[in-house]
Amino acid sequence: MAGGLSLDHPWAFAFGILGNAVSFMVYLAPLPTFYRIYRKKSTEGFKSEPYVVALFSAMLWIFYALIKKDAYLLITINSFGCVIETIYTLMFLLYASKKARVHTFKMIMLLNVGLSSLIVLCILLLISNGSLRLQVLGWICVAFSVSVFVAPLSIIRQVIRTKSVEFMPFNLSFFLTLSAVVWFSFGLCSRDIYVALPNILGFAFGAIQMLLYIIYKDTKVPKSLETEGKLSSVEIIVANDTEVKKTSNDEIERAREEDKANNMGAEKSRV
Repeated sequence: MAGGLSLDHPWAFAFGILGNAVSFMVYLAPLPTFYRIYRKKSTEGFKSEPYVVALFSAMLWIFYALIKKDAYLLITINSFGCVIETIYTLMFLLYASKKARVHTFKMIMLLNVGLSSLIVLCILLLISNGSLRLQVLGWICVAFSVSVFVAPLSIIRQVIRTKSVEFMPFNLSFFLTLSAVVWFSFGLCSRDIYVALPNILGFAFGAIQMLLYIIYKDTKVPKSLETEGKLSSVEIIVANDTEVKKTSNDEIERAREEDKANNMGAEKSRV
């Protein structure tokens, strides 16, 4: 048995428990964002995509764990992920504008209902061999997890361009890197390459983020670059408008928080 609660694999068990603890904290990281949404009764410029994608990821890994059997440590953390991401998504739907609500609902129907149902039906109906079924589903999970790593590229590029780590909190980068290391170790000890492989990339991106933080944390940013960094965040909010909008200082500050939350949500969408 690999990935279960068996003491026959003590290292896998230990890393699985530690991975659950670290991932639990990562899942709770957006709580300040949603407290803000609840307090203001508005989602402002926050994006729903990271939470819808994180919910889909958790659903996919639960299905993988059920097919694999006895992978209880994967089921526990991803079950919690499904619950917390569902709450985040429902709160977003409750307080979002009509346009954002419709967009979010379409994403849920396409990704969490349509694509997830298609994957489940194809795996169960088209593949009868248990070993082959697990392999196909495992590579689907790997492919999706790797695709999620596109998100950190934007924040890394922004840090290099602005020479500012303002939009890249060190604590978040540290815990995401730690999570990747722990889950890679879990996959290695339990001989589960589908869990281990995507977390190699996760560790690489996390290490790059922390290295950039060390390089630029004491750098004094020229005002021209500082302004550029602020405007790049505001562009996320006004991207759908046909004209350029002038923003106040309050909007810029709000954009900073939104940028952090959206990058954070996207990054945590992996095991």
